[in-house]
Amino acid sequence: MEERRPIRDALTSLENQINELEKAQREQIARLERIIEISRVLNSRLELQPLLQDIIRAASELTSTEVSSVLLLDSKSGDLFFEAATGIKKYEVERIAVPKESIAGWIVEHNEPVVINDVSQDTRWSQKVDEESGFVTRSIMGVPLFVKDRVIGALEVLNKRNEKPFTEDELNLLSTLASQAAVAIEKARLFQQSDQIADVVHELRTPLTSIVGYSKLLLTTQLDEKTTKQFVEVINREAMRLGGMVNDFLDLARLESGRARLTYVPVDMKKVIEETVAVIRPQAEERGLELLVDVPPTLPPITGDEKRMQQVMLNLASNAVKYNREGGSIRIVAEASEESLKIAVKDTGRGVRPEDMDKLFDKFRRIEESEGSAKGTGLGLPITKQLIELHEGEMQVTSEWGEGSTFAFTLPIAVKQE
Repeated sequence: MEERRPIRDALTSLENQINELEKAQREQIARLERIIEISRVLNSRLELQPLLQDIIRAASELTSTEVSSVLLLDSKSGDLFFEAATGIKKYEVERIAVPKESIAGWIVEHNEPVVINDVSQDTRWSQKVDEESGFVTRSIMGVPLFVKDRVIGALEVLNKRNEKPFTEDELNLLSTLASQAAVAIEKARLFQQSDQIADVVHELRTPLTSIVGYSKLLLTTQLDEKTTKQFVEVINREAMRLGGMVNDFLDLARLESGRARLTYVPVDMKKVIEETVAVIRPQAEERGLELLVDVPPTLPPITGDEKRMQQVMLNLASNAVKYNREGGSIRIVAEASEESLKIAVKDTGRGVRPEDMDKLFDKFRRIEESEGSAKGTGLGLPITKQLIELHEGEMQVTSEWGEGSTFAFTLPIAVKQE
């Protein structure tokens, strides 16, 4: 019996090795199948921000890491910026330009992957992002995002959950994901640009037609002074409208592409509301609208871009003036809870039909019944919604046909620094 024990032990060891190999093979097959599944999802995405969220979730999942991030090069400045990150709020990192001498900068410059199991031992590691986001990085693996030999950014994963070193299989998986992600990102950018160009060309046609038509009449027809003045006023009005449309279009394009850089500081929304009321009061009085403000003496600050918050409030309040009925009212209400601040702008206008509610935030979309009474670019609400979401907030709309509408947004209150 003793003589057979070494044989049994050898057979048991061999069986264990075979089981381990089979297990590893099954896991590898499962990972490859997951890559194929993720690839289908990425290829179906045409909107950039949802696509980036899919990419970072997949990166963390495939590598068992705490955090992942996508960094993209700004095509104009050449700077590298965070565009999406898991485990960290977007506003905590998106204002941070990543130094070229950092790890991510090195990946982009050399178009090569990096694996660092202890960042404290690497001279390229910069604590700037950790200091500004409050996150603690222990290990990092990153790969370049490139399309047709052109680097567009980097994909990084941080902190292995089991504290083990990164493996070659994980590096290969991340590289495979990055190659698919880069193509999907470029496709989303191109689709976004072509879609926007088609929309803006269509919208620019109307004011351009008016300008060309009236200017041609001025050049070819003998008109009296009164008619000439009317035609010039139409041309001026349509030219101003055209300029506004172009500005709004460029603003929305920057927001959707992630190229708009917001400066996040504590913002006093009570002050923003007061400034908005001062701007729209003359317009409201001209239409006989009662302007009511229901705001507590003090409001907790939010973390945001003050100019963009002014833009949000002015967009909503101006719409309440434009789409209201003569002699109606506008009420601006603010209320705070422990974690968030809610601001609502209520009007007594025509309201929105239930079947039109899902069209409110579509680009260049103006509800049919209101188009005759107020002209605009049709981009105010999409811009407003984008800005609120960039501030980690949420837009809400309620409306009753014939009674009026309420446009509200909720923003997280600024976290107090200890």
